[in-house]
Amino acid sequence: MTVQARQMPPSRQDIQQAATVEETRARMAARLAGIVPEFEVELKADLAFRINQLKRERGAVILGHNYMEPALFHSVPDYVGDSLELSRISTQTEAKIIVFCGVQFMGETAKVLNPEKTVLIPAEKAGCSLAEGVTVEDVKRLKAMYPGAPVVSYVNTYASVNAESDYCCTSGNCTAVVRHLLEKGCDRIIFIPDEYLAHNTANELGVAYVTAPEGDADTNAGVAPGKPTVIGWRARCEVHELYKVEDVENVRKQYPDVVILAHPECSPEVIAKVDYAGSTKGMIDYVKNISAPRYLLLTECSMADNLAAEFPEREMVRACSLRCKHMNLITLQDTLNAMEKMQYKVELSQDIIERAKLPIDRMLAIR
Repeated sequence: MTVQARQMPPSRQDIQQAATVEETRARMAARLAGIVPEFEVELKADLAFRINQLKRERGAVILGHNYMEPALFHSVPDYVGDSLELSRISTQTEAKIIVFCGVQFMGETAKVLNPEKTVLIPAEKAGCSLAEGVTVEDVKRLKAMYPGAPVVSYVNTYASVNAESDYCCTSGNCTAVVRHLLEKGCDRIIFIPDEYLAHNTANELGVAYVTAPEGDADTNAGVAPGKPTVIGWRARCEVHELYKVEDVENVRKQYPDVVILAHPECSPEVIAKVDYAGSTKGMIDYVKNISAPRYLLLTECSMADNLAAEFPEREMVRACSLRCKHMNLITLQDTLNAMEKMQYKVELSQDIIERAKLPIDRMLAIR
């Protein structure tokens, strides 16, 4: 008896190479079956086809973050990934126009690394609660409170804050960056802005953690002399902070064999209860390479949909309703509008570009 091999759905590249709208629609429908309703594919296939045509005409490259909604994620980006991957890719493309389907700080990072290129963000006000949770003045105050302590700024910050920092990092390499500084003998490391990511990184490395006090409070509170300490800030991701220990416990009751993966922007209490914590790339690699009966992701919910389409042989528990309101602003229609009108260009001063590049380059140099 001959066993027929399972036919794989069309790839992202197959969709982009479709010669007609009808072909685009058929390939999107096959790839997104069970993920995106048919009527939505019908509405969005024309947009995807026009974007892919215009991209070739303009010689543009589209970068898509893992949190993009499925119809966009699986149809138009040339490259997809997390902040670290896309930052590296942005420096390697020869395209003169970079369309970053992500939020503002991502576009700013790409502009810092490619000052001579045009960088577009499809939505005018795609912000981030973390980037808006720390200012240049906050960083300067922290540096005055802890003289000599290096500042590590999570990539989820604006370029003006990166320019005041010593190192940048992402959720994919934050542990490597902080470990690098510890090995250099730094016993106090300022880590901004995500309080939970800073705390989880300290826990992973086995060093002390304290949240920087407000106002004129005692800066030595919780910081023992000579004891390596990560000093965090008070900002949190408005999506990841909503996940609670009870959510983990309830899911395990419903699906006893589920493997739960969480983003390290979740609270330390949640991280202690899950099976794996890591960046979006880390979670993708886990689902791809480690077999489990089923998986649940505690992160921005469109990512589980994207993985369900990417790995149809894996069973994803899609018991989630938390979308980032900022990522949700990036749509196929807005991506087309941005390319047609060349609008929402990322503009940074030369001074900010030059000063923000050093901490980003230091990040990229650490593997």
